[in-house]
Amino acid sequence: MTSSTPSTTRSSATNRRRFGAQDIALIAVFAALIAALTLVPAIPVGPLGVPITLQTFGVAVAALVLGAWRGFCAVGLYLIAGFAGLPVFAKFSAGLGVLAGPSAGYLIAFPITALITGALATYFLRRTGSLSRIMLFVAAIAGSIISTHPLGILGMSINGHIPLDKAFLVDMAYWPGDIIKSLLGALIAAMVFKAFPRFARRNFS
Repeated sequence: MTSSTPSTTRSSATNRRRFGAQDIALIAVFAALIAALTLVPAIPVGPLGVPITLQTFGVAVAALVLGAWRGFCAVGLYLIAGFAGLPVFAKFSAGLGVLAGPSAGYLIAFPITALITGALATYFLRRTGSLSRIMLFVAAIAGSIISTHPLGILGMSINGHIPLDKAFLVDMAYWPGDIIKSLLGALIAAMVFKAFPRFARRNFS
C-alpha cells in the first residue's frame, strides 16, 4: 500500500478546487458585461429584422478569457437574467417570449458557442504555450461557425417561417461583423492574458 505525502495531498486538493468565490465573481462580471453591451443600439438586418448586436462580442471575450466552463456559466447567467425578465436582450427585450422570435436560435447558441470557443482557446494556450492572437481568433470564429450561425439559421427558419436556404442567405449578412468581433475579442483577450497571466493558465480560484 502506498501512502500520500502531505504535499501530494495538498496538490490533489488544489486540483479539485476548481470553482470558488473568485470564479463566481468573474462569471457575474462577464455576464454583466454581455448585458451592458446590449445598451449599444442594435442594427436590424434582413426581412426578419434579426439585429446585429455586440452580444456575440461579449460571448467571445467571456469564453476566451474565462475558458469553456466559466464562459458557459457567464453566458448562461446572462440568458437566465434575460429569461427571468431583465431587459438585457437586444432592443431591451426580455422574457421567455424571445424564444418565439427569429433571434431565438442565436440566443440558444450562445452558451454552446462559449463552450466551444473556451475549450479551443484553452487547448491552443496549453498546446502552444504562447498567447497567439491568431489562435485566439481561430477559437472565437470557430465557436461562431460551429454553433452560433447554424442554430441561428435554424431558429430563423422555424420561427420566421422561411426555408433554410433563405435563412442561410440572411445569416450571411452577419459574417463580416462576426469576423471583426472575433478579431477584437482575440486582441482584448491577449491583452488580458498579458496583464494577468493567471487567466492564460486558467487558474482563478
